[in-house]
Amino acid sequence: MDAPVPTDGATEARARSGSAAESAPGARTSAGASGTDTPSTSAATTAARPAPAGRRPNPLWTLGLFRSELVTTFRRWRTIALLGVLAAVPVLIGVAIRIETSDGSSAGGGGGEGPAFIAQITNNGLFLVFTALAATLPFFLPMAVGVIAGDAIAGEANAGTLRYLLVAPAGRTRLLLTKYATTMTFCLVATLVVTVSALTVGVLLFPLGELTTISGTRISFTEGLGRALLIALVVAASLIGVAALGLFVSTLTNSGIAAMATTVGLLITVQILDQIPQLHALQPYFFSHYWLSFADLMREPVYWDDLTRNLGLQALYAAVFGSAAWARFTAKDITA
Repeated sequence: MDAPVPTDGATEARARSGSAAESAPGARTSAGASGTDTPSTSAATTAARPAPAGRRPNPLWTLGLFRSELVTTFRRWRTIALLGVLAAVPVLIGVAIRIETSDGSSAGGGGGEGPAFIAQITNNGLFLVFTALAATLPFFLPMAVGVIAGDAIAGEANAGTLRYLLVAPAGRTRLLLTKYATTMTFCLVATLVVTVSALTVGVLLFPLGELTTISGTRISFTEGLGRALLIALVVAASLIGVAALGLFVSTLTNSGIAAMATTVGLLITVQILDQIPQLHALQPYFFSHYWLSFADLMREPVYWDDLTRNLGLQALYAAVFGSAAWARFTAKDITA
């Protein structure tokens, strides 16, 4: 059962003090003492006024809450910094390859070193998209998602605003789904940031034209661009397991920093275990095992086996840890 929500004059004062939030429902402020981005309660209290007894909550409230969460997440300096780092990775790779190949040598020394597709970048700048995604997917992208997911519930509890977010007939389930939808939106945005940054650098520094697939066939630049977009979507979908895991961890503690650190720590641990040969029987069940299967989209014809295994595995992790997060959050005693 949900913990009771205070209805004294303090809540009313918070709602009245949020006049600016009423004009911009998605606005939240930051706590000044700790330097950590924390949402204010006025926007949540104003946007989440309970409906009259006996009436179902207005679905528009859910959209308003989702918009508020999106605005809050993407206005935080932490989120902007994470996206900035992700955008910088393709720039660094592109500039490094441009400098390395300025004397006519091949990228990676011709020995196959470096991320997948790196040797093809000098022939076609579109390959920088595939290389950048292959370079960021093992750590940078899931780490960023883990930070956002880990802070989703625990950050609100640490800031003392979780109880005020529940002042609505929507209840905990709808709030949890909104938090997960916000995290999934960040997965897509982060992946597209890497893709657009790599495409921009590839266009500026390297030639464009027809692409040679892994199978040796030639495809047009337009088709290659379509496959790049499809690969970006697959990479974003590959992160839903990490997002669900991070959300579950976030329901276990009231410390946002602890939740973020635990999620990132689990990510690193799974990555290490996935490289130990003696664990080959367990590795197909690790959420990271099929991450790089997106390269099969650059074959002709496309190999779908590992791609479908990856998406199925991510859906399984989302179902298991999403259910665990729901069970924990709906039974949790909200004290902050």
